Amino acid sequence: MRNLTMNEKIVLMTFFIIAFSFFIAGIFVISNLLKEQEEDYGQRAMLIARTISNMPDLVQQLESKEANAMQYINKTVEEVRVINKAEYIVVMDMNRIRYSHPAEKQLGTRSESDDLNPAFNEHYYISKAKGSIGMVIRAFVPILNQDKKQIGVVVVAYPMPTLLTIFSDYAAEISITVLLSMVFSMWGASLLASHIKKRMFGLEPEEIAQLYVERQETFNAIQDGIIAVDNEMNITIFNAKAGNILGKYDDPAHYIGHKIFDVLPDTRLPEIVENGTPIYNQELYINKHSILSNRIPIQVDGKNVGAVAIFKDLTEVRQLAEELTGVKAFVQALRVQTHEHKNKLHTIAGLLQLGNTEQALSYLQAHKETDDNNAQFLQSRFFHEHISGLLLSKISRGKELAIDVEIDEESYLSRFPPYLDHHDFVVLLGNLIENAFDALQDTTREDKHILVSIAEHDNMLAIMVSDNGCGMDEQVRQHIFENGFSTKATENRGIGLHLIQDIIHKGNGTIEVESTKDIGTSFIVLFDMEGE
Repeated sequence: MRNLTMNEKIVLMTFFIIAFSFFIAGIFVISNLLKEQEEDYGQRAMLIARTISNMPDLVQQLESKEANAMQYINKTVEEVRVINKAEYIVVMDMNRIRYSHPAEKQLGTRSESDDLNPAFNEHYYISKAKGSIGMVIRAFVPILNQDKKQIGVVVVAYPMPTLLTIFSDYAAEISITVLLSMVFSMWGASLLASHIKKRMFGLEPEEIAQLYVERQETFNAIQDGIIAVDNEMNITIFNAKAGNILGKYDDPAHYIGHKIFDVLPDTRLPEIVENGTPIYNQELYINKHSILSNRIPIQVDGKNVGAVAIFKDLTEVRQLAEELTGVKAFVQALRVQTHEHKNKLHTIAGLLQLGNTEQALSYLQAHKETDDNNAQFLQSRFFHEHISGLLLSKISRGKELAIDVEIDEESYLSRFPPYLDHHDFVVLLGNLIENAFDALQDTTREDKHILVSIAEHDNMLAIMVSDNGCGMDEQVRQHIFENGFSTKATENRGIGLHLIQDIIHKGNGTIEVESTKDIGTSFIVLFDMEGE
């Protein structure tokens, strides 16, 4: 069966179904025909038996018991038997002596059959019995004289109809019916198979199954989440990445065929199916993940037949961006440190050339203690090396820009708030401090200062980054968290504060902005450390 084409399988299956149908129908039809023929033979036998029992000459001969009565009765009855094609007709007197029989040796003999008893009591009946030729159906009729006195019995027998006789009687009809049915059914099966294969683009079922498996595995290999539904809101595509993002860790194939409402109650796909309007690059927060979603209607021949959602986990993208940013920050910190050490070496070299050995040694010792103190302070107050490393690099960056970056001595961080990790904090602190750098570069004042404070109090985490830069007016402050908004006329701006807002939303935190034009700006972020 595996090596047969779809056409051959359909034709073969059709043949089997028709043959089986004929077999079942034949059982009922033949059963009814056999029953009808049995009734027909029984009625015919009864009619012949009644006719013989009412023949006056036969009654007279049987009652007279003359010597030639047996020959007369047998001759008369045999003529009737031959004409009516009966198996046998037997006439007996009240002593059960046979006066007629197809076998002459049975004439004059006595019948001992128990089936005759009711007939000798003036009963009319039909019965079936097994004889020397097989099953026969017999009619028993009593013979009465003119005085209505019983003088004998007549028995007429016909052979029971068989399957062979049925087939021989209806051979032509059966042959024509079977032949026409087979011809037209095979023709119809071929047309059906051709139509089905055309609708399946000429592919065999095995090829379609392989394409389905390959398609599913392809979707599972894609690193974007993909969910598709049809017009009835049944899920048709659900890949493994979608399950990971949405917290559905079962086999993705388990969700195929389920209603989208049962799997994702807050999905927006039904709206896309109904309206037919795509939505691109919409940011959502689902299952503790920030995702970028594209929801597009699926159209076939200009009609909406479903919708597909393609979404990317922005958490991973931002982690990758943070890693890249961390590398850049590391390179920048090395550059700043190299520049700073070069200046220090020049100073020390000048002091040594002037013979001021003690001043050179004091200068070197002072700067070493400052660097060591900063590193020790950050490592002791912040449990995660990414945070202390970030702050140390920003201090160095501030020195290069002639900006004093101060870390509040009371700052302390022992753990991250729920739902957040070091990636989120690097983006949060890094962007807040960079915004402060930008604000200070736009001012001409000499004492440029940034204060960073991170403190845990009563299960609350407070982060403050303040500067004495150019500040903002109310109109600018209302738009600073919009994606792409920036007061700088350069590309790739207006993203940092938008990312900060997403992180605060992810951690169920709040942010306050206090800013005065030409005086400075303070960002205050609060997180509940026990929030779930």
